[in-house]
Amino acid sequence: MKPQSLLSAAAAVLLPTLVAAAPAEPAEKAAAKPPAFFLAGDSTTAVQATGGGGWGNGFLGFLKKPAFGTNYGRNGRTTVDYVSQGHWDTVKSAVKSNTANFDVYVTIQFGHNDQKPEKNISLDQYQANLVNLAKEIKALGATPILVTPLTRRSFSSAGIVTNNLSNERERTIAAAAAGKTTYIDLNLYSRKFVQAIGETKAHSYNLKEDDNTHLNDEGSVVFGRLVADLLLEKEKKLAQWFTPNKSLSDEIWKAINSSSV
Repeated sequence: MKPQSLLSAAAAVLLPTLVAAAPAEPAEKAAAKPPAFFLAGDSTTAVQATGGGGWGNGFLGFLKKPAFGTNYGRNGRTTVDYVSQGHWDTVKSAVKSNTANFDVYVTIQFGHNDQKPEKNISLDQYQANLVNLAKEIKALGATPILVTPLTRRSFSSAGIVTNNLSNERERTIAAAAAGKTTYIDLNLYSRKFVQAIGETKAHSYNLKEDDNTHLNDEGSVVFGRLVADLLLEKEKKLAQWFTPNKSLSDEIWKAINSSSV
């Protein structure tokens, strides 16, 4: 056999080995896992039912499969009894069961009940509780998203939307800063939106006629879209997993940008 033929034969033997030994694709180039969203909070996150109804189901309705989510919002709960009654353990179990196949996010929104005097929860405790909840989610390999509380749709005699969750908003933002956690300012932007659309339109989203806190099905979609838009501003990589609704988003942000608050 000629020397050239020997070289060719050697190459034929070695080439598959060299190809097989090529380095794997960098991790960052691997296909991203779809997200899973678990929503922790009070009745302003929860499903529409007697005594409660929030933005949660409307938000989840915009997800594209195989992304999915579960609404773990519970009526009347605080950052204390949501944990003590076992609801938080349920959320953590869902996280543990899904981190292998999904990029897990946990939204955390409280405040409406924590502020009630009979709950005896100080603002310092409320903030510390939020920090701890976010820390526990990070320890499980998931991403917490702190959410400032949805505004109430009550108005003063002068037609100004009531700003009675400002302390909880500030402490949620402070908790996010303390724990280096992502947050979305639902309180600010929902208040701007409600102010812009006015009392009559705002009350069309009420779960019941005199309920300025909880949302009906239409309200869940509108404020769920607002949550989705705010989240995608912070986590742009998630856009592929949400069905856009340009007309609704445009309507919401036109109102917000024209708001007087």
